[in-house]
Amino acid sequence: MQPRIPPPLVMLLAAALMWALHRWLPLGQLIATPWNYFAVLPAAIGRVITVAAGVRFRQARTTFDPLKPREASCLVTNGVFRVSRNPMYLGLVLLLIGWALWLGTVSPWLVPPLFVIVISVAQIVPEEQALEELFGETYLAYRHSVRRWIGRHE
Repeated sequence: MQPRIPPPLVMLLAAALMWALHRWLPLGQLIATPWNYFAVLPAAIGRVITVAAGVRFRQARTTFDPLKPREASCLVTNGVFRVSRNPMYLGLVLLLIGWALWLGTVSPWLVPPLFVIVISVAQIVPEEQALEELFGETYLAYRHSVRRWIGRHE
């Protein structure tokens, strides 16, 4: 399976769905103003992680086009990639969590787990297959030492 939709676009569609659920099916207030201003924290952390991952790709002079994982020229395993094999997608999830906090109602919280499932199946699995084909044992060793979303294997 080849990825077809850019993950940032999937995230924007998820954010729009979260807004629609908040607007038309709020399912009750969860976080009121001014507490929802804490939404800035996960959103900012997500943005920093995403930018840090992009910088690492640029420094390694390899593609970070999510639609063309087979064009990777090297495997990036340092920086934020030491704690997440997919820091850019982790950053997108944190942006969605920030958005859910900002909206403050219950229903938007249904979307971030759905985003994780969709991005895992439609994007991450094909990327992992491409990286395994390109980098073989080196990628498998990396995969066994760093978790897909966050954390290191002991």
